[in-house]
Amino acid sequence: MANDFYRVPLLVAHYDEYLAQQDSARFMRNVSKSYTLSTLERLAQSNDRMTRRAAVLALSVMGDYDANHVLGRALTDRDRGVRSLAENGIRSVWERAGNVYQRAQLQIIIRLVSSKNYSESIRRATELIEQAPWFAEVWNQRAIAHFAISAYEDSVRDCRQALEINPYHFAAAAGMGQCHMRMNNPLAALECFRRALRLNPNMEAVRAQVVQLQRTLRDR
Repeated sequence: MANDFYRVPLLVAHYDEYLAQQDSARFMRNVSKSYTLSTLERLAQSNDRMTRRAAVLALSVMGDYDANHVLGRALTDRDRGVRSLAENGIRSVWERAGNVYQRAQLQIIIRLVSSKNYSESIRRATELIEQAPWFAEVWNQRAIAHFAISAYEDSVRDCRQALEINPYHFAAAAGMGQCHMRMNNPLAALECFRRALRLNPNMEAVRAQVVQLQRTLRDR
């Protein structure tokens, strides 16, 4: 623990250098020479906001899915910079569960969803879910594909499963809200959007939807 105390200024120095040069590879090399992932997880809960920012960035780049809990808690940090870094980084961490093959399959599915090849993405996601049912992001990607083809009930089930596995998956909570909106269930949508905001209060578009839904329900 004493060593951690003296390393804090070094971590912040690496972070300051990264901000000046925007060289993530150099930042990762420098941090990895001096810090373990477990130490970075502890520093992500430091009282110093710059230390938390540096640690969250490092975990986002270097960490695997084990960093999900720390980054999930950082989504509600009192410092906006920490929250922003956590929001950007945690999505990458979600893709780092599983083994090398499973991660590669997920990337294929993500590309298929992005290219709007929804039938093939659903087929591949279903196969991967059978192999790795604990891989939350696969469920989320299949939920996105189901939503795109208007299979809203299937999408809700996939979102719910993603959240069951990964309780920090704010995107799945928001996605479930969108499904309920399409199914004309504003009360359920409002509940899901509020859940998403509890997980990630930085989602301004979701916050706007909450305000609009509250007005609509109040005026009924």
